[in-house]
Amino acid sequence: MPEGISSIVMIVVLLGFFFFMTRSDRKKKKKIAEMRDALSVGDTVTTIGGIFGKIVSVSDDKIVFETSEDRVRVEVAKWAISTTGKATEEVK
Repeated sequence: MPEGISSIVMIVVLLGFFFFMTRSDRKKKKKIAEMRDALSVGDTVTTIGGIFGKIVSVSDDKIVFETSEDRVRVEVAKWAISTTGKATEEVK
């Protein structure tokens, strides 16, 4: 009988572990979605491809940003934005 109980305990522990892992993943996705919904003109952003720029227009599912002083404009889907804020300096 103790072997059966230990098997059940292990299954319960594994299910609890997976629950907490998916819970933290859902929190992270929700935080990213909130960040993308809060994008506004003038924000500095970085895409998932590593392109930095300043937002010049925002629509429901796309943004347009300028990448340099030459005013090169790039249009991307909102889901392609990874971070907002100042660009990080290159690590030496």
